[in-house]
Amino acid sequence: MQEPDLNIVHPFIEEYLKQVSPERDSILTEMETLASKTNFPIVGPLVGRLLTLLASATNARRIIELGSGFGYSAYWFAQGTSDEAHIICTDSKEENAQRAMEWLRRGGLDTKIDFRIGDALDVLTSEEGPFDIMFCDIDKHDYPRALSLGIPKLRRGGLFLADNVLWKGRVLADKPDEKTAAVLTFNRMLYSDSRIFTTILPIRDGISLSMKL
Repeated sequence: MQEPDLNIVHPFIEEYLKQVSPERDSILTEMETLASKTNFPIVGPLVGRLLTLLASATNARRIIELGSGFGYSAYWFAQGTSDEAHIICTDSKEENAQRAMEWLRRGGLDTKIDFRIGDALDVLTSEEGPFDIMFCDIDKHDYPRALSLGIPKLRRGGLFLADNVLWKGRVLADKPDEKTAAVLTFNRMLYSDSRIFTTILPIRDGISLSMKL
């Protein structure tokens, strides 16, 4: 099988879900418009609502994002947390951090955010746990390492989330490239690690949800 490029959710279903969902605020809409114009990857509103729900349901106080871009997912996480929450964001570009903090400030969410410039896994290594939620959205070849570093720093009952785990259907390829091979390794690790319980949700590009036991 050649590498496919699949819509994980049928476009008509995805459009229906977006239409039936409440409208986002003007800041999220502004982020989505920029992402569309510049082809900047964001998790989108369907996954975004899941992030808010999970942050609220777990009463998350400490969240770390491994790869934050310009703050779209952090905005959703912040909406689901109390004023005491501490959300560490990471990105390699100062420009993305500045843009993120401006949007979060306008949304009244910036006091929860600690934005670090640099390598996400270096930041994770330097931080002491426990965390309530970790969200992984970095270069795919680093996904297996992120899981190995992350699980020990999650609290019991804490969540490890990862985006793009179905990788536009490329997980079905007969001859996966390096990034796809890393995603395949990561997915096998998720289901074989006795320290966590995992499911993969086939929304957008696939998001994994693992709870530390």
